[in-house]
Amino acid sequence: MKMIEKLYTFLIILSALLGIFIGQTETNLQWDYYITPLLVVMLYIAFLQIPFKQFTASFKNIRFTTTAILMNFIWTPVLAWSLAYLFLLDHPMLWIGFIMLMVTPCTDWYIIFTRTARGNIPLSASILPVNLILQVTLLPVYLLMFTDTTGILPVQQLIESIIYVLVIPLSLAWVTNLLLNKQVKLKRQLQERTESLPIVLLCLAVIAMFASQGRLLTENLGLLWLITLPILFFFSINFIAGLAAGRFLRFSYRDQASFSLTTLARNSPIALAIALTTFPEEPLIALTLIIGPLLELPLLAFFTQLLLWLNVKWDN
Repeated sequence: MKMIEKLYTFLIILSALLGIFIGQTETNLQWDYYITPLLVVMLYIAFLQIPFKQFTASFKNIRFTTTAILMNFIWTPVLAWSLAYLFLLDHPMLWIGFIMLMVTPCTDWYIIFTRTARGNIPLSASILPVNLILQVTLLPVYLLMFTDTTGILPVQQLIESIIYVLVIPLSLAWVTNLLLNKQVKLKRQLQERTESLPIVLLCLAVIAMFASQGRLLTENLGLLWLITLPILFFFSINFIAGLAAGRFLRFSYRDQASFSLTTLARNSPIALAIALTTFPEEPLIALTLIIGPLLELPLLAFFTQLLLWLNVKWDN
C-alpha cells in the first residue's frame, strides 16, 4: 500500500478545507466546470485496476458470493434507510449523502484490511467485480426509492451522472483491458504507473466542488455531528449481522474475515464522484461522503483487530 493511499482520508479532508478557503475569496474561475472531466478521468484510471477476468471466479464459491450479495444489496440498503429515517429525517441533504455512502460496497481498500485480518484474499478479490457491477446498476434504483422522502432528487441529472462518471469510464476501461489482453507487460506497467492518480484527481475534484460552494458550507458545518451516530450504528449492526450470518453458514475464520470486511467497507470515491456531478449545488451531500471515511477507516481498523481476537476462538 503506497503512502498516498494510506493518506487518502487526510488528503481528501485537506482538499475540502482548501476548497472551502478558496470559496471564501473572490475569483472569476468557474470551478464547477472542472468537476465532471476530472471525475471521468479519475474513474477510468481506477477501473483499469479492476480484474474483470475474476468476475466469473466469484461464483465458484456460491454460498459466500450469494450471502455477500444479499448482505450488500438487500440487507444493507434496508439498514441504511432505517437509520436515515431514525436520525436524518429532517435533514434531506445528509440523508442522501448517508444513503449514497452506505449502499455502495467498497471495491479497493477492503482488500488491505482483509489481509491484515488474515482473511481469504483470493475470495475477497473475486467478489470485487460483482460489487462494482451491482452497485453501478442498483445505485440509481436505491436513490429513486427515496425520492418521495427527500423530494429533491433530480432524476434526469442522476441518469446523466451515472452515464458520465460510471458507464463511460467503465466501458473505456473494459475496452482498454480488452485491447491490452495479450500485452501483459504493457498492461501491468500502465496499471502500476497510474494506480495513484485517481486519488490525486479526486482531490482536485473535491477542491473544485468546495471552491464553488465554500461559503454555503461554512454556514452549515454545525449539522455534521448529526451524521456520526447513524454511521456508528451502521457499522456496529452490520458487523454483528455479518458474524451471525457467518456462524449460521459455518464459514471458516478466513472466509468470515473476508465476508465481514466486504460487507462493512464502503465505496466513498464512487459515491462522492456521483454526488459531485449529480448534486453540484448541494455541498452537504458531498461533505457527508467526506466525513464518512474519516469515521469508517478507524472503525474498520477496530473491527479488523476484533476479528483477529475472534480468530483464536472461531472454531471452538
